[in-house]
Amino acid sequence: MIVRISSKFEKSYKNLPWRVKEKAKEKEEIFRTNPFDSSLDTHKLHGKYKKYWAFTVVNQYRITFGFVSPNRVDFINIGTHEIYK
Repeated sequence: MIVRISSKFEKSYKNLPWRVKEKAKEKEEIFRTNPFDSSLDTHKLHGKYKKYWAFTVVNQYRITFGFVSPNRVDFINIGTHEIYK
């Protein structure tokens, strides 16, 4: 899986607590192998984000992403549910 990172994602990632960053790295490895692994809780978003998906990093932290092709995604943002507002 090829993952491109948006500038918004980079900015949000820099401000995360250390333990969330570490967990995000772990989950990204799983995601690259299988984006629908049950440990990720990958789900389609709704409303104004209906073209995007998200998966759980830890607790309330999520990574939002969009499929560009079957083997390529763009990571849009990372954070709590506040990223949807």
